[in-house]
Amino acid sequence: MSLKRSTHDVMIGGVCAGLAHAFGWPAGRTRIGYVLLSILSAAFPGILVYLILWFVMPPTDEW
Repeated sequence: MSLKRSTHDVMIGGVCAGLAHAFGWPAGRTRIGYVLLSILSAAFPGILVYLILWFVMPPTDEW
């Protein structure tokens, strides 16, 4: 399993769609879950993790 950002199913950076594809989850539910988890954890850690993943995960053109 390799984590790659989506270049087609993008809302901000394609991170949540890439995570959803890697784990076989729906992208919309993954985004909602990530936002809820970020809000419940005081938002800052979730934003920081998203930005780190955005820069670390390579983009893909496969989907």
